[in-house]
Amino acid sequence: MWFKHLHLYRLHEAPQLDADTLEQALDALAARPLGGSEPRRLGWCVPAGRAGTQRLHELQGQRLMTALRQERLLPTAVVKEEVEERAADLETREGRKLRRQEKLAIKEQVVEELLPQAFIRSQKVDLWWDSRHDLIGVNASSRKRAEEVLDLLRETLGSLKVTPLSSQTLPMRAMTTWLTDPASRPADLVLGDQVELKAKGDDGVLRARQVDLDSDEIQQLLASGRQASKLALEIEGRLSFVMHDDLAIKSLRFGDALIDEANASDDGDDALVRLETDFVLMAQALGESIERLIEWLGGEAGVQRDALSA
Repeated sequence: MWFKHLHLYRLHEAPQLDADTLEQALDALAARPLGGSEPRRLGWCVPAGRAGTQRLHELQGQRLMTALRQERLLPTAVVKEEVEERAADLETREGRKLRRQEKLAIKEQVVEELLPQAFIRSQKVDLWWDSRHDLIGVNASSRKRAEEVLDLLRETLGSLKVTPLSSQTLPMRAMTTWLTDPASRPADLVLGDQVELKAKGDDGVLRARQVDLDSDEIQQLLASGRQASKLALEIEGRLSFVMHDDLAIKSLRFGDALIDEANASDDGDDALVRLETDFVLMAQALGESIERLIEWLGGEAGVQRDALSA
């Protein structure tokens, strides 16, 4: 249940939906098996898997939904080989070179025939909706995947006005300052051991892992004009993560105390209770940590400082 990545979005003019209405809307776009010629499909599934039946879990204003992404894997090389073979046969029989449009038509036919035989890859993507603070987080490794799930939610609700969460101070500027000036670091912020430094010119990107970020070597690179585009951070006692320059949160790891609290809760060996307990604890920790992080970044761009804590 614990998220590994997080792309954050501010929800504007949030639709006022109760849990039952939202559950019905999710049911209307439920995941179903791919049709024979469908290359991909996205629909809502049950977050608890076989342990549950509902597509929405809502507790204390925190909503959990899960999208199932299915995609047929049809290797480009396989399609290319089949197209070339059929085109060559046709050119031999007719004694002429095929036009580009004719080869494209053959390719379309090949894809249509091979798709039903292709393997299907399935991926679940969780979405967290903090309805009290109009905040949405998507547990996806890439922003493209997150945007796909948001598109599904938009289709589900009829409309969805969201923008990527942004801060007054650019994350790259803040991360670079924290690296170069230890006195600027907030009291609860701890540097990790991973960084990505970008040069202003064409010198490329330098990535370092398991390094002392206060070392002379790193400081010299920063002094040469490089800026931090990714930085491993820890909010002491809560969670650790790698922050990206677009405010994406990757490689999330929750603190031992929080995990111990979750493990100590009495779920009666009920998988559904375990899911909901973990989700509530995670959502609370994420909400508090995001609020603190945005504060460290000078507040949310275009929003009053107390917006997240209202």
